[in-house]
Amino acid sequence: MHITLVSTSFPFRHDGSEAAGAFVEDFSRCLAQRVPVTVVAPAPEAHEILLDDNLQVTYFKAARLPLSSLNPFNPFRWPSILSTMRRGRRTVLDVVQKRKSDHVMALWALPSGYWAMKAGEQTGTRFSTWALGSDIWSLGRIPVVRGYLATVLRRAQGNFADGLKLARQVEAISGSGCAFLPSSRDLGVTTTPARNQTPPFRLAFLGRWHENKGIDLLLDAMQALNAEDWARIARFDIAGGGPLEKLVRARCDAMRVTGKPIRVHGYLDRAAARDYLLNADFVVIPSRIESIPVIFSDCLQAGCTVIATPVGDLPELLTRNDVGQLCQEASGLAIAEAIRRALNEGPAEPARLKEAARSFSVTGAVDTFMSSLGFS
Repeated sequence: MHITLVSTSFPFRHDGSEAAGAFVEDFSRCLAQRVPVTVVAPAPEAHEILLDDNLQVTYFKAARLPLSSLNPFNPFRWPSILSTMRRGRRTVLDVVQKRKSDHVMALWALPSGYWAMKAGEQTGTRFSTWALGSDIWSLGRIPVVRGYLATVLRRAQGNFADGLKLARQVEAISGSGCAFLPSSRDLGVTTTPARNQTPPFRLAFLGRWHENKGIDLLLDAMQALNAEDWARIARFDIAGGGPLEKLVRARCDAMRVTGKPIRVHGYLDRAAARDYLLNADFVVIPSRIESIPVIFSDCLQAGCTVIATPVGDLPELLTRNDVGQLCQEASGLAIAEAIRRALNEGPAEPARLKEAARSFSVTGAVDTFMSSLGFS
């Protein structure tokens, strides 16, 4: 048996900037322990590499990366979009034919699912999709693209989604079932250190500095904390990168001048991210729009208590598992109030964090996918 895995997120660098790519690589490596796998993904230049005995990556040249930067509403981007779509479609078909693939797993519904569907039309190879929120919430709002999305989901052998609510939305579009498949990476945490139970606490943010991820809301919240709150904070670390970098660094610099213990870091690779989280008591997830972010499962693995805005599945997950503080809304003042509660009440019970982490594992995701193909 051979599986072709198609993803627009597979990393070609390993500097911490790959976002979803980290868990895509982990999923691919874990899957390749069960069956031979070839990954098809975009990169600045076309090339092939052998990551493991059973795992090959075939990169095709993309006009621009990340592909999300190819805004379909910008007519000047259409030549790049069309050339990338052609290369992706051609490469997926070539790999499926050359490797005689038995199944294609598309991460994500678009454009990967479209390439998988077109390859299936020519080879008879069945395919599955794994949808992210960006598939449904962003691309699904574009009239013409929405039609392609519905067609892909309806023709797939199976559909998965990385969120509970998102799975229901996929079902509504496809008219068939959609299984929850959590997106998580393996941080390699073997033991979690004891956390501070009394102030001062260590707080952190790790993620893209993008409006959707709410980094500006977090900055507003930090500004709204009073002197008594900051007396309970040993340090506040901000790590990541993205389009709001100038804003993040300028506002953090301004707060540091007033004596607040804020440290700003760039992107973190896997090992650095693990150490970063192992040295935090609370991690803030201030997103405006989200399904279940990878950082949530990262926190559970590392034993960090979560402070999160009430978006996507986070309200249900925090309430059901009792692993942190839920903000009243996605606003700076609401985040500040949740941070204040966390500082007063302390971290979640380590046992609860460990139990919740069991539901978010790469091995479990591979087991679910293989079972959908009829393999235990």
